[in-house]
Amino acid sequence: MNAQEWRAVFALGALYALRMIGMFMVLPVFALYARELPVPAQAWQAGIAIGIYGLTQAIVQIPMGIASDRYGRKPVIVVGMLIFAAGSFLAGSTREIEWIIAGRALQGAGAVSSAVAALLADVTRDSVRTMAMAILGAGMGLAFVFALVLGPVVAGWIGVDGIFLLTGILALLSLPVVLLGVPTPPRTVEREGDLRTVLADAQLLRLDAGIFLLHACMTAVFTTVPLAIVETLGLPSAEHWRVYLPVLVLSLVPVFPLIRSAERAGHFKPAFVGAIGLLAVALTLAAAGHQSVVILVGALLLYFTGFNFLEGALPSLISRIAPPAQKGAALGVYSSAQFLGAFAGGTLGGFALQHGGIGGAFAAAIALPVIWLGLAAKLAAPVRQAGEGVRV
Repeated sequence: MNAQEWRAVFALGALYALRMIGMFMVLPVFALYARELPVPAQAWQAGIAIGIYGLTQAIVQIPMGIASDRYGRKPVIVVGMLIFAAGSFLAGSTREIEWIIAGRALQGAGAVSSAVAALLADVTRDSVRTMAMAILGAGMGLAFVFALVLGPVVAGWIGVDGIFLLTGILALLSLPVVLLGVPTPPRTVEREGDLRTVLADAQLLRLDAGIFLLHACMTAVFTTVPLAIVETLGLPSAEHWRVYLPVLVLSLVPVFPLIRSAERAGHFKPAFVGAIGLLAVALTLAAAGHQSVVILVGALLLYFTGFNFLEGALPSLISRIAPPAQKGAALGVYSSAQFLGAFAGGTLGGFALQHGGIGGAFAAAIALPVIWLGLAAKLAAPVRQAGEGVRV
């Protein structure tokens, strides 16, 4: 990558980190926090609170993506971050589950993922875009690690409501990063944001379905994993970092070599399908053996290895096959599917946990990558072109 591409990757990675670290810090502690409210939340309410931001993201991502095509990426990102901060402050100022759900919904309305991904795609070449997206995803992964390690500790200091307030502050601190640190690409074409072209492309729709299922898995898993760690390892919430830190760091190790070798050897589709299969294997192990420390930790390691690969591969493929004038619109549909998946997964995980316990919640999640395997089998294999990376 050249200097401008590295600058874009690091600046947008910092933006994502500032936005997401507070969001991720909530995940390992919220299920337990919801039980300790003055009026304890039921499991299904906690699941909705975890996943509701995905529903509002799903609703808002498409218009935000279209707006970024028409009015520019940075203005849309700034507006979205202000809305996200407002939702964080609302969720942090209440101890009632209904208002927490409302705050999480407002957080989701600050939908900037499509504009951020489109901005990165604008300033990177096809030949380096998968790596750029993977680095951005790895930055999110590191923020994820950092947040999951800090979440239980910070919650012990300032409470989960304090984490929400801190999230709002971090969102505001991201604004200078957007305005000053991210290169502004030249607008060489008039951006129209036409949804008809995007929604008529079967390949794009398969990738949209993939990100829906990937993030449904993630939120379903995190309605369940904190409780499994308490039950199986006997660790209180403040010590869950002892599991998350080694698992998430080790899961990142094989991702970049795998992406590099898969692209160079022309084996991107087998690697892509294999990563989906890895999710199914991991969830099967967790469902059957979550009462074993070794099996539970091993299942988490396998799960996050597959997740990290797919999190970088999917947006890269979307940005390559979307028409240039509809890139923001395509990434808007993609991001809507992503966060609708988060809502669906949180809801699925909450209800499955309430009716089937920990094993039942993991078992319910297995269906998601299995469905995805059927869809991915029909995805056209990416092909290499001279001087470029892979194209679908």
